[in-house]
Amino acid sequence: MVCDKCEKKLAKVIVPDKWKEGASNTTESGGRKINENKLLSKKNRWTPYGNTKCMICKQQVHQDAKYCHTCAYSKGKNSDAINSFANHLGVCAMCGKQVLDTKLYKQSNV
Repeated sequence: MVCDKCEKKLAKVIVPDKWKEGASNTTESGGRKINENKLLSKKNRWTPYGNTKCMICKQQVHQDAKYCHTCAYSKGKNSDAINSFANHLGVCAMCGKQVLDTKLYKQSNV
C-alpha cells in the first residue's frame, strides 16, 4: 500500500519492454557489450528486493520501501505508541504518510 506520490517510483519492472528503441528499462539498441566478462557482469543484475528491510519486523521489502505490507497496513509508523488510536494507521510503505484509517477494520495477524 503506497500513496499517490510514491506510486510513481514503482515504475521499474523486471521484464524489459518488447519495443527496444526508446524503452526506459533496456540497454541501448537492445544489444549487449561485445567481449564482456560474464563472471564480472552477472553480479550487476537488478534485484527487486535488494537489501532493504522493514523498520519494524526486519523482513525484506520491495523497491526502497521502509515497511513491509503487513506492518504498513496494521502497525505503521507509531507502533510503539501507548494510545490505541496510533496502532490503527494504514501508512504508505515507502514514505510513512498515513493513507487510510484502519481503526474499524477487522484484522488479524495469522
